[in-house]
Amino acid sequence: MKTLNILTKIDRRIIFLLIFFGVAVPLLVTINFKLGVTKNVRKVYNMVEETQENSKVVISYDYGPSTKPEIQPMAIALLNHAFRKKLRVICVALWPMGVQMCNEALETTLQHFPDLKYGKDYVNLGYKTGGQVTINHMAKNFRSTFPTDEGGTPIDELPILNGINNFNKIAFIIGLSAGDPGIKQWVQVAHDSYGKPVAGGSTAVQVPFLLPYVNKQQQLTGLIGGLKGAAEYEKLINLPGFATKGMDAQSIAHLIIILFIIIGNIGYFASKKQKGKIKS
Repeated sequence: MKTLNILTKIDRRIIFLLIFFGVAVPLLVTINFKLGVTKNVRKVYNMVEETQENSKVVISYDYGPSTKPEIQPMAIALLNHAFRKKLRVICVALWPMGVQMCNEALETTLQHFPDLKYGKDYVNLGYKTGGQVTINHMAKNFRSTFPTDEGGTPIDELPILNGINNFNKIAFIIGLSAGDPGIKQWVQVAHDSYGKPVAGGSTAVQVPFLLPYVNKQQQLTGLIGGLKGAAEYEKLINLPGFATKGMDAQSIAHLIIILFIIIGNIGYFASKKQKGKIKS
């Protein structure tokens, strides 16, 4: 009876405290729970992995601070992978805050690649308004779309952009998107109109709307979905980061919640049974 009373009267502050530590500890110490890799994330990985060294690729940062926790980890993982494969990365943004997201992702990633040079190995061309129209203009005349980088340096002074007049010398495009304009526009213009391979990374809530593009025609080569997708990519490149820690924290929090649901139900039904005995 005493145990029953304890089960039915657990102080909610104890639950909050356990949830707090359940979330905080994995964020401080990487546990790295076992995580399967979905085929759509592996397709993005394979596209980067199989691209020839020194190829030039475009990564578009089409999101802002509100979706940074979900998308920034995949941006960092993709940059790490691209730089390991010695790909040359051209960053653009269809969202104004994408410029800052790109700079922050580069700053984090370049700690592992101190020898890479701006303008030669990577560049940030900044934000351009227009969405679908901008992508179409890039495909026709890349240099007039982005005559300078985000700092105002003419692209003629940036070796990475030598010979880039349209999409012909771009190996692939990856759109990291939280909405419109974003992945859908890259698919409809860069892939459907110009035949350029396009992959994407998005928030989890966008995944159901984008999955139809991952089809036999490979309108979208692959898709990294939300924090879980980012954690899968970190696993593939063997570089656990924020996404891995986030998924560990989420798993433990879910475990604690499930545990207390079970305890609460045991307490409820045991209490009901006990009251039935007293009445009889």
